[in-house]
Amino acid sequence: MPLVAHSDLPTFERLRQSGQEVLSVERARRQDIRELHVGLLNMMPDAALQATERQFLRLLGACNRIVQFYIHPFVIGGLERQGAAREYVARYYEDFARVRADGLDALVITGANPLTAEITQEAFWEPLIEVMNWAREHVCSTYVSCLATHAAFKHEYDIDRTRLPAKLWGVYSHRVVDPTHPLVANINTRFDAPHSRFNDVPRAAIEARGLRVLIEGEESGVLAAVSPDRLRFVYFQGHPEYDSNSLLKEYKRELTRFANRERGDYPPFPAHYFPPAATAILERYQRRLRAHLDGAAALPPFVEDEIAVLVDNTWLDTGKAIFNNWLGLVYQLTHVDRGTPFQAGIDPDDPLGLRQREADLHPCRPHPVPDSP
Repeated sequence: MPLVAHSDLPTFERLRQSGQEVLSVERARRQDIRELHVGLLNMMPDAALQATERQFLRLLGACNRIVQFYIHPFVIGGLERQGAAREYVARYYEDFARVRADGLDALVITGANPLTAEITQEAFWEPLIEVMNWAREHVCSTYVSCLATHAAFKHEYDIDRTRLPAKLWGVYSHRVVDPTHPLVANINTRFDAPHSRFNDVPRAAIEARGLRVLIEGEESGVLAAVSPDRLRFVYFQGHPEYDSNSLLKEYKRELTRFANRERGDYPPFPAHYFPPAATAILERYQRRLRAHLDGAAALPPFVEDEIAVLVDNTWLDTGKAIFNNWLGLVYQLTHVDRGTPFQAGIDPDDPLGLRQREADLHPCRPHPVPDSP
């Protein structure tokens, strides 16, 4: 599914230079291929804004079905931007009013940096809920990530997130627990995925509200679930979109906080992320950094380049496969008019026909006998 560079968003050129196919508008117009319009509500903080944008566009553009992607990045109120990030958003991003007026076939909502213990008190809460309410009625399917998933659980199903004893941070093994859902068709039944969060919603709480869990990890809990209709909302607590070095950059930020005495404990390694050779380098770096804080040495430069070449990516292919399946479903079900979420004849309460399929497989299930009057 090639991306179409329909604006001067710098990420298009960066992806093109990395070898990904990106069509010019002129070339796209010469091809008799259907368009899909995908929104990207990017709520990540300034430092991660462009990296997150690039990660999701890479997954969207890597899908292999024959369709042209028009990506519409936008932001909402309650997310203060500063300096270069503010200028970048003002120049390259659309506003929600325009996105809502033009319509979308699919939508991605990123995570965000939590600033309060109560998610409903976040400054972006009301604008985010406005987007989700609109998407429920007007978008075929919405992919929701990390903190935005917890916001959706709270708003849609009154499910509260729980604070973890320690940050869930690293690369964890997961297993597909519902292989019948087309979103996980033909992907590895066990695969890795990164997590980086302080809060969790457990499987029991999710399933008690009628949602379907698709992917789960023994250490990390639920990775992916879908709304009761099985498609309108796809929820991820983890980050299959992450770059190989995303957790490394997070670790570097925590080391900087430690060096600046903004955190008292030395940051633990992200779980299952650094190989032994990288761990040895980082342990040597720790000794040098502690010597600096004791006043016995200069501040050592971080060994980022040495570590980056040692880190393996064990999740991106599966992430691409999941996005391919997701957008393949959107392609099959959406109307050619992007303001209309489904083709004629599609049941919006069961767009995939899975409930009917289950009923066909179990036609003889007894029904409750009503009480006698």
